[in-house]
Amino acid sequence: RPRSMAAALASWGPESRSRAGGVGGLRAPAPVTMDSFFFGCELSGHTRSFTFKVEEEDDAEHVLALTMLCLTEGAKDECNVVEVVARSHDHQEIAVPVANLRLSCQPMLSLDDFQLQPPVTFRLKSGSGPVRITGRHQIVTVSSVSEDEESEEEGSEENEEAELCPILPAKKQRGRP
Repeated sequence: RPRSMAAALASWGPESRSRAGGVGGLRAPAPVTMDSFFFGCELSGHTRSFTFKVEEEDDAEHVLALTMLCLTEGAKDECNVVEVVARSHDHQEIAVPVANLRLSCQPMLSLDDFQLQPPVTFRLKSGSGPVRITGRHQIVTVSSVSEDEESEEEGSEENEEAELCPILPAKKQRGRP
């Protein structure tokens, strides 16, 4: 599943979905939900690698967006090389160094939402850390809603709109401009 497909579906607002459903008999895309959870792990001399993976039978699209790598309390002034092991487009395992942290010159590195598809393994290739890796686990789910449920939802939205009271103009008070 291409990541751009989920992004395109997520960008469709309710108006776009309803318009798309009425044009040339096209069906509106299924509703998309996006959840985001904090992610963090620590690599050190005791724990030299960490693997982030998701359940294979899960139909949602998962993205791990890394935000920062930093040395934490107890780190020595040595080179701490962190590498990411993931799969390439042709499903071959590839290892890439993403950070070389040193307490005296570069104790942290901002990755600005560096996005990876699980499974991903982080390795402390050299140094003793501890290195903290933080980011967000984003989950995009396309739910299947039947046409009956969809029409019920539209009907309930219309009822909600009908129940709204109109806004009345403010009344002037005597003695005040």
